[in-house]
Amino acid sequence: MTVEIAKGVGPAKIDIAYERFGDPTAPPLLLIMGLATQMIAWHDEFVAALVARGLHVIRFDNRDIGLSTHMVNAPVPNFAAVVAGDLSTASYNLSDMAGDTVGLLDALGISSAHLVGASMGGFIAQTIAIEHPSRVRSLTSIMSSTGDRNVGQLAPEAYALFAAPPVKTREDAIARALAAVRLIGSPGYPFDPEMVADRAGRSYDRAYDAAGVVRQGTAVVASGDRTEMLRRLDVPALVIHGTDDKMCNTSGGRATAAAIHGAKLVIYEGMGHDLPRALWPQFVDEITALVQRADAR
Repeated sequence: MTVEIAKGVGPAKIDIAYERFGDPTAPPLLLIMGLATQMIAWHDEFVAALVARGLHVIRFDNRDIGLSTHMVNAPVPNFAAVVAGDLSTASYNLSDMAGDTVGLLDALGISSAHLVGASMGGFIAQTIAIEHPSRVRSLTSIMSSTGDRNVGQLAPEAYALFAAPPVKTREDAIARALAAVRLIGSPGYPFDPEMVADRAGRSYDRAYDAAGVVRQGTAVVASGDRTEMLRRLDVPALVIHGTDDKMCNTSGGRATAAAIHGAKLVIYEGMGHDLPRALWPQFVDEITALVQRADAR
């Protein structure tokens, strides 16, 4: 599949790199990836499984990652200050990233879509549902949370991932990714080092921007608690989480499902902060069932 570029999308008028799969007349399913993670993390086989269930799948790079616009002229964020409540160095927030995503739908001529977001992608998907409800047919939030700092906490041992210096070579990027997945991945499922190394190498080749990752992380912290706004949603919703998630405690998924009226909560034993291949069939079943339920309303 050839990567295409949607030029000047959303209020920020940035470029978004994307790929489309399946019949363009089929129900559109937009895959939104998380912090520091490019669209290729939605594995081709996972995408193909969704297409085989009759969906038109779109994946894309968020701003500051992959082949989409990198906000290189933005101020350098002071992450510690943002965490403490000083948002003056935050270049953008989740509402801006939601605006990018809706702008991509505009560029593709899609009036509304089913949204599937993983980690920060779940935050973005939730924000779209809150701020642009007419554009959302259904919402799937995977290993995500509500923005309430009392839930979905980071495990102490995972803080090391944020303290590490930027990598300098492709080999370093691969080694860093392997170590990260060993730390925060799914202990209940087989670890696939070849898949992780391949994705890390290709991601490094596409684009590596350590400052962009910090800007994305700052956007998450700067966006606050969505709980009360989630309570007002009227959208078919699915929340997926793992019992062993060290990046976002299971309480984040439980809080998300509790906030969205009628949301279905599915928790997998042994799943961490990744998308283990062994669970792809279950993910596909749950997502397509939600799509069918939403489109039948």
